[in-house]
Amino acid sequence: MSKPRIVAAAAAVMSLVPTAAVAAAPGPKLERTYQQAYEKADRQGADPGRNIAEDGVQIADRDRDARSGELRRSIGVLRRMVAAPATSGAPVASPVLEAIAACESGGDPTAVDASGTYRGKYQFDLGTWQAVGGSGDPAAAPEAEQDARAAALYAQSGSAPWPNCG
Repeated sequence: MSKPRIVAAAAAVMSLVPTAAVAAAPGPKLERTYQQAYEKADRQGADPGRNIAEDGVQIADRDRDARSGELRRSIGVLRRMVAAPATSGAPVASPVLEAIAACESGGDPTAVDASGTYRGKYQFDLGTWQAVGGSGDPAAAPEAEQDARAAALYAQSGSAPWPNCG
C-alpha cells in the first residue's frame, strides 16, 4: 500500500473514533479518588473551592464536564492543601518574614511578577520553591505553606534570597 493510501486509511479509521470523548472521559475510579480528596480537604477546612467532578469546569459563561487530566491535577492540589501546615489563626510568619512579604508582594499569596518568574507571597522562583520542598506553583499554594517554606529558606540562607527586600 502506498504512503498516501496508508494516510487516507488511517484518517478514515480515526474519523470513526470519537477520540476527544474517549480521551477526556474520566473513569469511576478517578472520580472516586477526586471526591475523596475533595471531601478530605473540605473536612479539614482547606476551602477546596469548586467541585469540578460534580459541577464541571467553568469556561467563559458555560460549564463542561471535567476531563481526566483536570481531575488528576486537582487531586494533587487537594492533597497538597491537606498536607500543608495548618494555621492556628495567628500568622505563621515571623515579623521579619512578614516584612519581606510586604515588600515583595504586598503580602499577597497569589502575586505573580510581570515576567511570571517570581510567584507567591515571597516571590519564589520555581527552583527555590522546589529546593525548600515545595511542589507545583508557589502562588497556588496555601499561604501557610508559603510561610513555612519561606521560614525554611530564611533558616538556611537568611535574607540573601530577597536581595531587595531582605
